[in-house]
Amino acid sequence: MAKQLKAVSDPNRLKLLACLKKGELCACDFVGVLNISQPAVSQQLRKLKEAGMILERPAGTWKHYRLNDKLPPYIQAIIDQLEEIIIIKCEC
Repeated sequence: MAKQLKAVSDPNRLKLLACLKKGELCACDFVGVLNISQPAVSQQLRKLKEAGMILERPAGTWKHYRLNDKLPPYIQAIIDQLEEIIIIKCEC
């Protein structure tokens, strides 16, 4: 529980979760949303993955991410309160 609560305590990770409310996205899609480098995005995604909040699917040289369907109710309640962030998907 502590790892999950710590994961949602960061504004950038909350933005990532808000983006994923609509479905699966490529890691490259998040760079423009967060205005940080791709390695920094990967670090944030890794923390969410380690907390069990997102799932990863390799696709060529990129990885695609989606929300875990089996989130605890307290985490799902936090995600439900996030306003969706609509982004333009890349073509990778």
